[in-house]
Amino acid sequence: MLYQSVYDSPLGKLVAFSDGQALTGLWFEGQKYYGAGLEGDPVISDQLPVLMQAVSWLDRYFAGAKPQPEELLLDPRGSSFRQAVWKILLGIPYGETMTYGAIASLIARDRGLERMSSRAVGGAVGHNPISIVIPCHRVIGWDGSLTGFGGGLSRKAWLLEHERNGYQAV
Repeated sequence: MLYQSVYDSPLGKLVAFSDGQALTGLWFEGQKYYGAGLEGDPVISDQLPVLMQAVSWLDRYFAGAKPQPEELLLDPRGSSFRQAVWKILLGIPYGETMTYGAIASLIARDRGLERMSSRAVGGAVGHNPISIVIPCHRVIGWDGSLTGFGGGLSRKAWLLEHERNGYQAV
Protein backbone atom coordinates (compact mmCIF):
# COMPACT_ATOMS: atom_id res chain seq x y z
CA MET A 1 0.00 0.00 0.00
CA LEU A 2 1.15 3.56 -0.69
CA TYR A 3 0.73 6.30 1.90
CA GLN A 4 1.03 10.05 1.48
CA SER A 5 1.37 13.12 3.67
CA VAL A 6 1.73 16.78 2.71
CA TYR A 7 4.20 19.07 4.48
CA ASP A 8 4.04 22.87 4.27
CA SER A 9 7.66 23.99 3.93
CA PRO A 10 9.01 27.54 3.57
CA LEU A 11 9.49 26.67 -0.12
CA GLY A 12 6.04 25.28 -0.80
CA LYS A 13 4.28 21.99 -0.27
CA LEU A 14 6.37 18.83 -0.04
CA VAL A 15 4.59 15.54 -0.57
CA ALA A 16 6.00 12.52 1.28
CA PHE A 17 5.27 8.93 0.33
CA SER A 18 5.78 5.67 2.18
CA ASP A 19 5.17 1.98 1.67
CA GLY A 20 4.22 1.78 5.35
CA GLN A 21 7.76 0.96 6.47
CA ALA A 22 10.15 3.40 4.80
CA LEU A 23 10.12 6.81 3.16
CA THR A 24 9.92 6.10 -0.59
CA GLY A 25 9.38 9.59 -1.98
CA LEU A 26 9.58 13.28 -1.11
CA TRP A 27 8.91 15.84 -3.81
CA PHE A 28 7.84 19.44 -4.06
CA GLU A 29 4.38 19.63 -5.62
CA GLY A 30 4.86 19.80 -9.36
CA GLN A 31 8.55 18.87 -9.17
CA LYS A 32 10.07 17.21 -12.20
CA TYR A 33 9.63 13.41 -12.00
CA TYR A 34 7.08 13.84 -9.20
CA GLY A 35 5.91 10.40 -8.07
CA ALA A 36 8.20 8.53 -10.46
CA GLY A 37 8.58 4.90 -9.53
CA LEU A 38 5.61 4.83 -7.16
CA GLU A 39 2.67 2.59 -7.90
CA GLY A 40 -0.92 2.72 -6.76
CA ASP A 41 -3.22 5.37 -5.42
CA PRO A 42 -1.92 6.76 -2.13
CA VAL A 43 -3.90 6.78 1.08
CA ILE A 44 -3.61 10.08 2.95
CA SER A 45 -2.10 9.39 6.36
CA ASP A 46 -0.68 11.96 8.75
CA GLN A 47 -0.48 9.36 11.54
CA LEU A 48 1.78 6.77 9.89
CA PRO A 49 4.94 6.61 12.05
CA VAL A 50 7.41 6.79 9.16
CA LEU A 51 5.67 9.86 7.72
CA MET A 52 5.47 11.46 11.17
CA GLN A 53 9.24 10.92 11.49
CA ALA A 54 9.76 12.56 8.10
CA VAL A 55 7.70 15.58 9.21
CA SER A 56 9.75 15.86 12.39
CA TRP A 57 12.96 15.61 10.33
CA LEU A 58 11.75 18.37 7.98
CA ASP A 59 10.66 20.57 10.92
CA ARG A 60 14.16 20.33 12.39
CA TYR A 61 15.85 20.86 9.03
CA PHE A 62 13.88 24.01 8.23
CA ALA A 63 14.41 25.29 11.79
CA GLY A 64 18.16 25.26 11.13
CA ALA A 65 19.08 21.99 12.83
CA LYS A 66 21.17 19.44 11.00
CA PRO A 67 19.18 16.21 11.04
CA GLN A 68 20.98 13.29 9.43
CA PRO A 69 19.45 11.21 6.61
CA GLU A 70 20.20 8.00 8.51
CA GLU A 71 17.63 9.05 11.12
CA LEU A 72 14.98 7.96 8.60
CA LEU A 73 14.45 4.58 6.99
CA LEU A 74 14.77 5.36 3.28
CA ASP A 75 13.81 3.17 0.34
CA PRO A 76 14.35 5.12 -2.89
CA ARG A 77 13.46 3.03 -5.93
CA GLY A 78 15.88 3.04 -8.85
CA SER A 79 18.51 1.17 -10.82
CA SER A 80 21.76 0.03 -9.23
CA PHE A 81 23.53 2.98 -10.89
CA ARG A 82 21.05 5.47 -9.47
CA GLN A 83 21.30 3.81 -6.06
CA ALA A 84 25.10 4.21 -6.18
CA VAL A 85 24.78 7.90 -7.01
CA TRP A 86 22.18 8.47 -4.27
CA LYS A 87 24.46 6.74 -1.76
CA ILE A 88 27.19 9.27 -2.60
CA LEU A 89 24.70 12.13 -2.21
CA LEU A 90 23.94 10.88 1.29
CA GLY A 91 27.61 11.35 2.14
CA ILE A 92 27.78 15.04 1.16
CA PRO A 93 27.98 16.88 4.48
CA TYR A 94 25.38 19.45 5.48
CA GLY A 95 26.27 22.87 4.09
CA GLU A 96 28.83 21.52 1.60
CA THR A 97 28.65 20.78 -2.11
CA MET A 98 30.11 18.32 -4.60
CA THR A 99 30.30 18.51 -8.38
CA TYR A 100 28.73 16.10 -10.83
CA GLY A 101 32.25 15.35 -12.08
CA ALA A 102 33.49 14.43 -8.60
CA ILE A 103 30.58 12.03 -8.20
CA ALA A 104 31.32 10.55 -11.63
CA SER A 105 34.95 10.01 -10.59
CA LEU A 106 33.86 8.21 -7.42
CA ILE A 107 31.47 5.96 -9.34
CA ALA A 108 34.16 5.19 -11.94
CA ARG A 109 36.66 4.31 -9.22
CA ASP A 110 34.16 2.10 -7.37
CA ARG A 111 33.30 0.26 -10.58
CA GLY A 112 36.89 -0.08 -11.78
CA LEU A 113 36.30 2.17 -14.78
CA GLU A 114 38.64 4.71 -16.27
CA ARG A 115 35.90 7.33 -16.33
CA MET A 116 32.18 7.86 -15.92
CA SER A 117 29.88 10.33 -17.62
CA SER A 118 28.95 13.39 -15.58
CA ARG A 119 25.80 13.55 -17.69
CA ALA A 120 24.78 10.06 -16.53
CA VAL A 121 25.38 11.17 -12.94
CA GLY A 122 23.23 14.24 -13.60
CA GLY A 123 20.39 12.01 -14.77
CA ALA A 124 20.59 9.94 -11.59
CA VAL A 125 20.77 13.05 -9.40
CA GLY A 126 17.77 14.51 -11.21
CA HIS A 127 15.73 11.37 -10.60
CA ASN A 128 16.38 11.38 -6.84
CA PRO A 129 12.99 10.48 -5.38
CA ILE A 130 13.64 11.76 -1.84
CA SER A 131 14.47 15.46 -2.15
CA ILE A 132 16.25 17.31 0.64
CA VAL A 133 16.80 14.16 2.75
CA ILE A 134 18.92 12.67 -0.04
CA PRO A 135 20.59 16.03 -0.68
CA CYS A 136 20.64 16.38 -4.46
CA HIS A 137 20.54 20.15 -3.95
CA ARG A 138 24.18 19.92 -2.81
CA VAL A 139 25.38 18.92 -6.28
CA ILE A 140 26.73 21.77 -8.40
CA GLY A 141 28.38 22.31 -11.78
CA TRP A 142 32.15 22.03 -12.29
CA ASP A 143 32.47 25.81 -12.13
CA GLY A 144 30.43 26.20 -8.96
CA SER A 145 27.25 27.09 -10.83
CA LEU A 146 23.82 25.99 -9.70
CA THR A 147 22.50 23.57 -12.25
CA GLY A 148 19.75 21.03 -12.47
CA PHE A 149 17.34 20.78 -9.57
CA GLY A 150 13.91 19.27 -10.21
CA GLY A 151 12.39 21.58 -7.61
CA GLY A 152 13.74 24.65 -9.39
CA LEU A 153 17.01 26.57 -9.12
CA SER A 154 15.56 29.21 -6.79
CA ARG A 155 14.73 26.47 -4.27
CA LYS A 156 18.18 24.93 -4.70
CA ALA A 157 19.80 28.31 -4.00
CA TRP A 158 17.59 28.79 -0.95
CA LEU A 159 18.42 25.33 0.44
CA LEU A 160 22.17 25.87 0.02
CA GLU A 161 21.99 29.33 1.61
CA HIS A 162 19.85 27.93 4.43
CA GLU A 163 22.46 25.27 5.16
CA ARG A 164 25.34 27.74 5.08
CA ASN A 165 23.73 30.52 7.10
CA GLY A 166 20.69 29.21 8.93
CA TYR A 167 17.01 29.82 8.39
CA GLN A 168 15.85 32.55 6.02
CA ALA A 169 12.33 33.57 5.18
CA VAL A 170 11.39 33.16 1.54
